[in-house]
Amino acid sequence: MTSKSYSCLKCICLLCAGLIVPLLFIGFAAWVSGWFNLVDNALSDLGHAVKSNVAIVFNLGLSLGAFILATYSLVCIVRKDRIYGILMLISSYLLNLIAVFDEVYGRVHFIVSVAFFISLMTAIIVYGVKWKKILFPVVAVIAFITIWYLHFVYDITRGAAIPELLSILIVAPFMLDYTIKLCKR
Repeated sequence: MTSKSYSCLKCICLLCAGLIVPLLFIGFAAWVSGWFNLVDNALSDLGHAVKSNVAIVFNLGLSLGAFILATYSLVCIVRKDRIYGILMLISSYLLNLIAVFDEVYGRVHFIVSVAFFISLMTAIIVYGVKWKKILFPVVAVIAFITIWYLHFVYDITRGAAIPELLSILIVAPFMLDYTIKLCKR
């Protein structure tokens, strides 16, 4: 294995770990909680320091994921693509702030969460601009906006868990493809 292919594999593994670790902790917290419902709750309800019996698990998962994604950004991205690397650092920092400013903080938590999801949507836009690919990023951004529009305007799914998970599923393939493309440069 060449040094370049090892470095590429390391970056792909870091990205995948940064995405999977928080999801595993979220899934475990939801399963153990005994009360969480995907339709009625936001994922961050699991992190409510006062009301949730699994807040430590949930918030630790977000914090670990943020640390791994920040490491991925610094080790794999910033030197090759400063704009995307800084965007990923900001996204990882915002993910950590969701854990720090849990549901107890009310409006601050909401603002940090919205900023996080906007940063993810921005990552899709940067992908489209950087790699001169328009169709899939445009479709993804429209889907992203539609999901949140339906949630906020029409209260489709009372809780935000489904839009939150769909947003992650929408952005993850772009992040992975971005990493692979950077590795090939």
